Amino acid sequence: MSRIYYKKYKGISQLARYLRNNQTPSEKLLWEILRRKNLFGYKFLRQHPFFYRIDKKRIEFFIADFYCSKLGMIIEVDGLIHETREEYDAERDAKLISRGITVLRIKNEELKDVNDVIGILKNAIGIRETQLLNNTIEKHPSP
Repeated sequence: MSRIYYKKYKGISQLARYLRNNQTPSEKLLWEILRRKNLFGYKFLRQHPFFYRIDKKRIEFFIADFYCSKLGMIIEVDGLIHETREEYDAERDAKLISRGITVLRIKNEELKDVNDVIGILKNAIGIRETQLLNNTIEKHPSP
């Protein structure tokens, strides 16, 4: 699958802004749950760029639907297009996981039951908090 490459950050910022201003209905619904630190007090950003590679010729990146830096977690809302992009999504997820980022995918259909999605998010955040706590303990064991 071909990818979009940019030579300047300005184009990436403009693309992210465009995506924020033109959210899908599912993204709007999930944003209402995540915005203003509504979920466990964690701040999420929407349409946040992630860079894989930057060199003199090009910038390789993707824009995450929602990102929490404190948790190191991305939430992606998957519509029908993602059914044909499974290989691309798996490759991208592997790159993020190798950088310590957790990726949670929510299908549009799942957002029909908002309470279930909130439960999924709370569970995923709880797991991530535990992982981060365990990583901190491993790096800084008590004497």
